[in-house]
Amino acid sequence: MTVLQNSPRMATTTPVTTYARTTVLNSRSLHIINRFTGGWTRALGAEVTRAGGIDKWFARQLSPSLLPDTFYTSTGTWWSSNLADALTTIARHNDGVENVWEANAHYQSWSLIRRIGSERQVQETMANFWEHHFHVPTDGGATGAFRQEYGRMIRRLALGRFDVLLNAVSTDPAMGTYLGNATSTKYAPNENQGRELLELHTVGRAAGYTEDDVKSSARILTGYRVDVWNTWVASYQPSAHWTGPVKVLGFSHANSAADGREVTKAYLDYLARHPATAKRIARKLAVHFVSDSPTTALVDHLASVYLANDTAIAPVLKALVASKEFLASAGKKTRTPEEDVIATYRALGVTIARPAVDEAAANAILWQTDQIGMTPFGWPRPDGRPDTASAWTSVSRLLGSFEVHYTM
Repeated sequence: MTVLQNSPRMATTTPVTTYARTTVLNSRSLHIINRFTGGWTRALGAEVTRAGGIDKWFARQLSPSLLPDTFYTSTGTWWSSNLADALTTIARHNDGVENVWEANAHYQSWSLIRRIGSERQVQETMANFWEHHFHVPTDGGATGAFRQEYGRMIRRLALGRFDVLLNAVSTDPAMGTYLGNATSTKYAPNENQGRELLELHTVGRAAGYTEDDVKSSARILTGYRVDVWNTWVASYQPSAHWTGPVKVLGFSHANSAADGREVTKAYLDYLARHPATAKRIARKLAVHFVSDSPTTALVDHLASVYLANDTAIAPVLKALVASKEFLASAGKKTRTPEEDVIATYRALGVTIARPAVDEAAANAILWQTDQIGMTPFGWPRPDGRPDTASAWTSVSRLLGSFEVHYTM
């Protein structure tokens, strides 16, 4: 080796650092990992190999109950509010221990950390997807006490059936409080959740629902109440339920009972199985995992799988991964701010520990997503965070990403 005498570099014939040999998976395996996990790690590559290949690994991930969940349970205790119920969260707020804004911020940090280290990577990815689809912001306020429980519920149901998830979300106090159904009465039904249920959560505007449909939708949902700004107790109150015939699209019901929970379930089950809902969910999954402009053929195929499997989510994901469109989409999706930070932590092998100070990585990770463009579940409207490149390819996002990557 020839080295100039004035060179500031030290001549050496041996490497300063040695690295363990890494077995790199094939391109298809890496593509599935990039879309359905927080990003490649050496440990994940070894896990895929032990499972017998990417398809067996993916199938196992779609049954999260078969997998350990120690990372979730251990990190959940890092902040006292993350595993607490709503009334405990409110009591802590009232006692000055931890206000709901802090509790929501801690949940945001936890949602990021889980995607970095969880053994259940696909479950975490789909929990994040559904939390954005059924968007309730993590901004404290009226929803603050319920937001952590809401997120845990979505994670638990993220790989089950959409009809079950829709019923749980639509009757949850977090959603009801956010969209005004928690204070809706038979005398003055609040139409907000009834409208968003149709427009955003299920059939979409293309289904052709009318204003009369929206009114009936709102009337069906009356009865699910929260004692807002007082005790914060959530309950079903038959005395608040509107009774009388209702009709929404092809659904009709006498709705004569004071207790409207039966008609609510029938209505939500109908919407979950509506062909327009199938196409809307199929397209949203295709946009998230495949392309900003998915083909009609792919959307139709995924919708048919969804309906054929009685709204089960896992078969749709299997069909998506098996499609030629998915295989051809490698490297063609832009990461959101959340995905950017998570993948960076995983690529660098950063170990995150229980935070002892505000500047600890477990807390700083939330600020980093904000610097790049948006914190988890921080979108200001009910339609949820966008999943297309046009939303995340601005100069400010590029500079934010550069700054975060550089400082790490």
